[in-house]
Amino acid sequence: MALTRAEREAFLAEPHVAALAVEAGTGRAPLTVPIWYQYEPGGDVWIMTGLDSRKNQLIQPAGRFSLMVDRLDPTIRYVSVEGPIVRTTPATIEQLREISARYLPAEKVDGYVDFAWKNHGEQVVVHMRPERWVSSDLGQV
Repeated sequence: MALTRAEREAFLAEPHVAALAVEAGTGRAPLTVPIWYQYEPGGDVWIMTGLDSRKNQLIQPAGRFSLMVDRLDPTIRYVSVEGPIVRTTPATIEQLREISARYLPAEKVDGYVDFAWKNHGEQVVVHMRPERWVSSDLGQV
């Protein structure tokens, strides 16, 4: 059964690891990779990735990407969202801290942020406006 708008937005706002998919070119399947993301209901979704990463090199010319998040317990539930890129900006250490705190235990955030800021190279934040949604909770059937 499809989720309501409020249900799908609340589910996407939870800290799931997403599968990002982006067009990879003629004769190629989409690039699909796991990624951390940030989202607040009613807003844009954003991801952080390396400026020179394959993800960013494909996202920029495509102008859009998809994210899919799911869970298996207590019911199988998923949300997929797709939309246009609305802006790409250089990442800040505050954004790195925000997204890291969403996924890591509090005691590991500072160490990870310090390591990532020094070792992952130049990062960008890509904002996507959710345009098309697909969702279901298979436990409600």
